[in-house]
Amino acid sequence: MHDKRLADESGYFLPSESVLYQDTGFQGFSLPDVTIVQPKKKPRGGALTDEEKAENRRISSIRVRIEHIIGSVKRYRMIAERIRISCADMRDMIMEVCCGLHNFRQMFRLGDTITYKP
Repeated sequence: MHDKRLADESGYFLPSESVLYQDTGFQGFSLPDVTIVQPKKKPRGGALTDEEKAENRRISSIRVRIEHIIGSVKRYRMIAERIRISCADMRDMIMEVCCGLHNFRQMFRLGDTITYKP
């Protein structure tokens, strides 16, 4: 299923006044009270202005960090491959655990310490 169709059918929501950076594959996707930031597409038979190209580079520099995080979470095979569990709550829990493991790994890469308080 295409990402936009999946997003349309999922009933996806964000808190009001959020900012959503999305790629051009989500053309036409919107959420109420959410600011959508998306690269400008080149018009058919035309070209982008220098300002539009600069804005696209700025947006891409933000989005690439998010894409790297998604790639890092996919390091866990149960996320990278098809999850054959029919229970949506269990699939969500698997994703949350893998995202937590990613954050845990990043914390140690950055040299942060964990203090245990019983």
